[in-house]
Amino acid sequence: MKNLILVRHAKSSWEIPIHDKNRALTCQGIKDAHLVAAQAKDLIPKTYIIKSSSAKRATDTALIFAQNILYPVESIVYKDDLYTFDEKNLENVIKSCSNIFESVILFGHNAAITDFVNRFGDIFIENVPTAGFVWLKFDADDWKKIKNGKIKKIIFPKDLR
Repeated sequence: MKNLILVRHAKSSWEIPIHDKNRALTCQGIKDAHLVAAQAKDLIPKTYIIKSSSAKRATDTALIFAQNILYPVESIVYKDDLYTFDEKNLENVIKSCSNIFESVILFGHNAAITDFVNRFGDIFIENVPTAGFVWLKFDADDWKKIKNGKIKKIIFPKDLR
């Protein structure tokens, strides 16, 4: 069995004219990330690895989650490949995960996350919102062979406010 938890970065700011990759979280984004992480804390598998897009809004969201779920922040793996908005690129990153990990938590971006969830999950989700958490379980022992996943848990900030 493989467990994949996808978390879309929390709400970020468009107010400052900077490169997209450097956009920071808004105050609401920080609150939402803490809210979802606190709700997810007791659900997450016992062993896992966290990987994050190298974009600031994703790395900050991953750090908030790590602090809330007591994951060592120095163990987060930052990947430029996860700075993608394309589902096929996201799929390639996921399928290249080492099989020594049964559970992987990825922090990334839309539309890649929503499109991946709808292609591989068993529940249609119109849009995974910022700070949205979707846990998929796959009946596979090899990341390269994942298909037809089952959505085990969905946590969206609006449902917690």
